[in-house]
Amino acid sequence: MKLSVQKVDTFSGHRDAVYALVPGGESQQIYSAGGDGQVIGWDLRKPDLGTLVAQVPASVYALAFDTARGQLWLGQNFEGIHVIAPAERREIRSLKITSAAIFDLLIHENNAFAALGDGTVVVLDVAGFAVRRHIKASERSARCLALNPLTRELAVGYSDFTVKIFDLDDFTLKTVIEAHSNSVFTLAYSPDGQRLLSGSRDAHFKAWDVAQGYALLADVVAHLFAINHLTFSPDARLFATASMDKSVKIWRSADLKLLKVVDRARHAGHGTSVNKLLWTAHHDQLISASDDRTLSVWAVSED
Repeated sequence: MKLSVQKVDTFSGHRDAVYALVPGGESQQIYSAGGDGQVIGWDLRKPDLGTLVAQVPASVYALAFDTARGQLWLGQNFEGIHVIAPAERREIRSLKITSAAIFDLLIHENNAFAALGDGTVVVLDVAGFAVRRHIKASERSARCLALNPLTRELAVGYSDFTVKIFDLDDFTLKTVIEAHSNSVFTLAYSPDGQRLLSGSRDAHFKAWDVAQGYALLADVVAHLFAINHLTFSPDARLFATASMDKSVKIWRSADLKLLKVVDRARHAGHGTSVNKLLWTAHHDQLISASDDRTLSVWAVSED
């Protein structure tokens, strides 16, 4: 397989680093947020025509889109959760759940999960907008979340270098993976639920066999500096990693082979840390968000 990657667009509008990217209710809709406290909605069919849907007075590291209700959840650092109706650009409700940083948000069924800088994962009832549970399994930050609906497990990556696996129904701790030699910044289950990928500040990504009790399948030195995020393509044949080394790398899922390096020299990529990725179903476009305050839109195709 030979990949072709071309930059389609650059979206600019943020006034600080961009840390969060999520899809909206339609394939061409995405939302971004970052250090400026702005949440901007974008239409991939209309280059660089962003709509400010929310403004909060602190950095936003975490966004989640509730597809069932068409609502956007954002984590305002040191304050709490805000729920936005993006079409009307208004806040529906908010809840102060923490005085710590909110590093990740995930919504599944009627639960929302928030990963906090004090090591807690807060479970919220989505419909009732109330705290259901506090899961405290580390004194170090909970940095990232991933959910496996097939095994009904929640994976949490921590700054204590571990990944911890929780039962999705009763939130009990099932497995502790001594995963990396530094903070775990990103996690993703393969769509078939058979593998978990983890990426770390140690610049490695690792693949874990879910059915074999999360046995280590592979350890890949993937980047020069921290891996900030990784994500699968819609068809799951590929995945991409984003790094503090300013590059995006695209890999084949089947054998973890590196297929393409997307950087400034070769593809007019980002000039600073790449913080977040989103691989959309809209023409298979890959979106990257960076400290340089921009989003880049990439067309990925097989030659």
